[in-house]
Amino acid sequence: MQIMQKSTSPLQMTSLLNSMPTMMSLSLSAMAFQRTSALITAALLLSATGVSPALAAEKCMFLKPIGGDGTNPVVAKSVGAGKLLGKPNWNTDFLVDQDHPFKSFKFFFTANSSDTKAKYPVEGFMKFSDGSSLKVINETMNPPIGSGRMFGPFQAVPGKQAKEMNFKVGASSDPGSLGFSYRVSVQGCH
Repeated sequence: MQIMQKSTSPLQMTSLLNSMPTMMSLSLSAMAFQRTSALITAALLLSATGVSPALAAEKCMFLKPIGGDGTNPVVAKSVGAGKLLGKPNWNTDFLVDQDHPFKSFKFFFTANSSDTKAKYPVEGFMKFSDGSSLKVINETMNPPIGSGRMFGPFQAVPGKQAKEMNFKVGASSDPGSLGFSYRVSVQGCH
């Protein structure tokens, strides 16, 4: 911007005053461009990660694993063999806090084994207070170590009170998955 001196002629003054609206509109245009660029960038990042803007704004909290120490919401396990007597330790349950009415749930699975052939039979269930359940995940995964997947969000079922979320990793039909380690957690969102 020009600094006016005492020796500014009336013609120079008129020229400067006439150019001010143009300079101001350029500044407003630049600001509008920056804001539009930021919004487009945010939208691209959200779409690249598969997260909708509505989901990005939701608030989620980790559910506590049943039988855990109460401090860590992430459970680390290994795929174990089936048992002749008793149940295998394939299931991990997470308690749904009844003080928080969740609208949806997200399941997180991370592979810990470095074996590139590691396959994880993964199932996920929503368990309800009436004793019923709904299978929401059923697939075999082969992720590299330290990576995994978020499953969901799975919407709460209208008319049903969610009691627990359950991860089941392992199956007697897939003995090749024995010994592979993993981490699981679940979030409730509102």
